Amino acid sequence: MRKLLAKMGIQYQEYIPKSVICLREGYTRQFFFNDLIAGATVGIIALPLAMAFAIGSGVSPERGLFTAIVAGFMISLLGGSRVQIGGPTGAFVVIVYSIVERHGYEGLAIATLMAGCILVLMGIARFGVLLRFVPFPVITGFTTGIALVIFSSQMKDFFGLCFETVPADFVEKWILYAKNMHTCAPWAAAIAFGTLGLIFGLRWLYPKLSGAIAAIFLATFLAWYFDLPVETIEKKFGGIPRTLPIPCMPAVTFEKIQSLFPDALTIALLGAIESLLSARVADGMIGGRHRSNCELVAQGLANIGSVFFGGIPATGAIARTSANIKMGAKTPIAGMLHALTLLLLMLLFAPLAAKIPLAALAAVLVFVAWNMSELDHFADILKGPLSDVLVLLITFFLTVLIDLTVAVQVGVLLAALLFLKHMSDKTTLKACQIVLEDDVKKMGENQDSDLILRKDVPAGVSIFEINGPFFFGVADLLNEEFRQLAALPKILILRMRKVTIIDATGIQALKQFHQKCQKEGILFLLSGVKEELAPILRQSSVEETLGPQHLFPCLDDALAFCREKFG
Repeated sequence: MRKLLAKMGIQYQEYIPKSVICLREGYTRQFFFNDLIAGATVGIIALPLAMAFAIGSGVSPERGLFTAIVAGFMISLLGGSRVQIGGPTGAFVVIVYSIVERHGYEGLAIATLMAGCILVLMGIARFGVLLRFVPFPVITGFTTGIALVIFSSQMKDFFGLCFETVPADFVEKWILYAKNMHTCAPWAAAIAFGTLGLIFGLRWLYPKLSGAIAAIFLATFLAWYFDLPVETIEKKFGGIPRTLPIPCMPAVTFEKIQSLFPDALTIALLGAIESLLSARVADGMIGGRHRSNCELVAQGLANIGSVFFGGIPATGAIARTSANIKMGAKTPIAGMLHALTLLLLMLLFAPLAAKIPLAALAAVLVFVAWNMSELDHFADILKGPLSDVLVLLITFFLTVLIDLTVAVQVGVLLAALLFLKHMSDKTTLKACQIVLEDDVKKMGENQDSDLILRKDVPAGVSIFEINGPFFFGVADLLNEEFRQLAALPKILILRMRKVTIIDATGIQALKQFHQKCQKEGILFLLSGVKEELAPILRQSSVEETLGPQHLFPCLDDALAFCREKFG
């Protein structure tokens, strides 16, 4: 197996989970005690969050618990981060709600299954590093947009408004809220504002204490003790099961794969970005280094496992990961204990959890939306370059007004275009200036043995030089520079000593430029081709097209050929 992976260019060591590495390093009783405290604490914190994310996503609350238990355990067991906590997150609420509304839970299960497979393939293809190049304005744009959409989606339960379903469209949603605000339930609004205020207050007074747990417990107790007329999990969903479901596979058809593939791609991209971002935050807090490709594979397998047990999409959870670290977690065992704690809580306290008011859970999601809004980063980017501002606002408004699927895909496309533009800006092609030796000494460039001197260049010879990658984004530079020549030369030399890469479009540009030179009666020569690029030119028949005698290792050899040919 190792030999097969080696032939495929895959180093199996980078896919060894951190849980295995930590056990190999030596797992002590003290480590287990620290992991137990951290895992149990985060498990308690995750209980209301998992149900809130599920309800906000348009599915029953137990599906959030199933996800946190199954996917959370697998992410810690198989992942490439030492202290990452996985499970359902606020980032997925918008996309999951949209898929469930259009295709039902079975459609979501198929999309999540496909997303899991995509994540595994991304990990095997070593896309972990590439995802680091998604620009910060793109991430901030759709993160802030998601926060606003989550906030908007919770107003019905927050105020206890009386209407059936919340529309997906952002503008329609707020129009409906305005029309039905007269149906606001005073007790629901009181519980929601009280829960939200207590969460913020406890966060300010006792930062290490989970304000959400205390606020949810108090709201549930008051609603039960005084028999308040508010909607609860039990009233809306009929309670929470006390066991995990029997594993089952959704009915997958080719037609469903076709219709759900864009959604699956969005889940995969969003899950990859969120998990790796969470892992990077964890690295900064503990001074570690995660294995990005291993993490992607684990996220993919965890999402597949989540589907088998009736769950929803999962990824790395930044807030719970931070809490895990602050509580003293040392290894991925803490993440596995967090999942087992959730399982134990579901088995023992499901009837009590069913008494939680929906208004209190809505307040928790409003708090989550505020936390993930990144308003300070949003404001900072607005003060930056115009290109970053445009990317930020486009991604933000697409997320809020159109669809998260479109926003993520357009955001990634914008990231690619920005990267290509950056690469294009770094590549230049210009006619080389011919200077005197005295001028060289004045400029202090006499160390450059390839510098062009007047006495070395015969009449009728022009020299162009490319600096940087020669790819499709800059392939037309040759023709642009050629058109600016005052008079056509007898020989044109293209220096490639500073060309780092060349792609198929760049190769085709060389061939077409050679043909253009032939029509004009100009001899086209190449000089200074790097050793790593020579085989590419040979295999793509550039050498054959130009003629091997017209490729030179350095400019001096090319100029010597010119003097010999034209005297």
